[in-house]
Amino acid sequence: MRILIKGGRVVNDDVTQEADVFLENGVIQAVGRELKVPGGSKVIDASGKLVIPGGIDPSVHLQQNFMSAATLDDFYSGTKAALLGGTTMVIAHVLPEREASLLEAFEKSRAHADAHTCCDYALHMGITWWAPQVRREMELLVAERGVNSFQMFLAYKDLMMLRDSELYQTLHICKDIGAVARVHAENGELVLQGAKEALDLGISGPEGMEISRPEELEAEATHRAITIGNRAHCPVYLVNVSSISAADVIAAARMQGKAVHAETTVAHSVLSGMHYYHQEWAHAAAHVIAPPLRLDPNTPDYLMGLLGNDIINVVASDHRAFSTKQKAMGKEDFTKIPHGASGVEDRMSVIWERGVVAGKMDENRFVAVTSSNAAKIYNLYPRKGRITPGADADVVVWDPDATRTISARAQAQGGDFNLFENQCCHGVPLVTISRGRLVCENAVFTCAQGSGRFCPMRAFPDVLYKKMIQREKTQSLRGVDRAPYSGDVATVTNSSRKETVTPEGDAPARAAVRHTGIRDLHESSFSLSGSQVDDHIPKRSSARILAPPGGRSSGIW
Repeated sequence: MRILIKGGRVVNDDVTQEADVFLENGVIQAVGRELKVPGGSKVIDASGKLVIPGGIDPSVHLQQNFMSAATLDDFYSGTKAALLGGTTMVIAHVLPEREASLLEAFEKSRAHADAHTCCDYALHMGITWWAPQVRREMELLVAERGVNSFQMFLAYKDLMMLRDSELYQTLHICKDIGAVARVHAENGELVLQGAKEALDLGISGPEGMEISRPEELEAEATHRAITIGNRAHCPVYLVNVSSISAADVIAAARMQGKAVHAETTVAHSVLSGMHYYHQEWAHAAAHVIAPPLRLDPNTPDYLMGLLGNDIINVVASDHRAFSTKQKAMGKEDFTKIPHGASGVEDRMSVIWERGVVAGKMDENRFVAVTSSNAAKIYNLYPRKGRITPGADADVVVWDPDATRTISARAQAQGGDFNLFENQCCHGVPLVTISRGRLVCENAVFTCAQGSGRFCPMRAFPDVLYKKMIQREKTQSLRGVDRAPYSGDVATVTNSSRKETVTPEGDAPARAAVRHTGIRDLHESSFSLSGSQVDDHIPKRSSARILAPPGGRSSGIW
């Protein structure tokens, strides 16, 4: 299909220009004014509209079992919803069971996705346990399967959580093979203790999610992950950043020059944790995600501001759709409510409304956080995330002035509840083009199931590793060049003499010291040891007193 998009304003992450765009054979062939194109091309009038790169959602959960529940969206319904919302590529998670093979889990997900997906996709691999086998399979996935990102968890103890030593080893391997190290940062040990304490207090509703996972646990784990990554000389990519304190840790680390990138979700950057205290249980449970939404009402604006200023680099949907019926598995115990909510369809419009319309970012920054930055981090740029000749023809004609009201009844994505219900959003995708195919036009979906393709992601993305490689060249550790020691060396001998050890709690006896001159009134010459200081003076049987007490008087009063 040949498509000419005329009269629009082409928006990339660094520049906006008035230009036409010509697409052919799934590739952008030309960008400019007054383009000469072959006859028979389909012409799309984009006058007064924006022409932007298709969105890239870097975190979705499709056709997955999690916390004893199966997600409602498979690779067909999930990618269909993505295209309707202006997203033309998703990166889905593979989370193998503990002790399970990473390669087998990858091949299983590939088989599901290839048969059902409607748009381009890639896969993250979760590292849910650690052994030498995991290292070998990580190397194979990067070298032969087109995977360049692995997600580690400091939460979900006994399910997916890695100990600090295991995280350190995993980050070392990520550095060696040039992979993106994604880290979900919450203190899993204290989260588990907090959940037990809340249940002991009789708190069993969704509010227990927020009570048991305070933001200080996220901030502590964020700092720990950055520290471990710095020691392993590996760039760290923090995911699902949800709080002001965790964001401040990230900002401080970036100011110090540490290799840290971050991703938040559309829910965390828009919604408040007060939803957990809603009187309707189903409403509160629908908002159970991890980390939880925060009670501080300033948090959403703060995170959106950091997105606008490149402290947080990417916004994802973290789409994991469950029904109210599935959430009700935890009606008597909040720890059994499956974590997740839908959002892949609404991500672009909600960020436009709360980011661009609210003045937190401009149109170029919108393209960066919804598409270009993800393409750069996962080594897909400029094939993805940019409108330029030679790039994939993933293009969206975006109407910045049109509005739509979000509703669960009208959504294509799974779930019977929408976190952004009844929100009126400016910014609507009028036309979505995926690899040169017109897949959505005026909310009409025309894409065939299974027409998407897997996009291999190359290792060592420049935006993460270029600086790290240069640092290792110039800041590598070296020992001191000195002449060898040539003196005598003491020999170690085993002494057979038993040393007297004072029993614990017994204080050594104080040595008696005789002072000359001024008498020390704090010292007594009397001892209970048996021998006395005046034992050398001969004893007399009696002594005659000549003077009366007080002395003898010879004067006249």
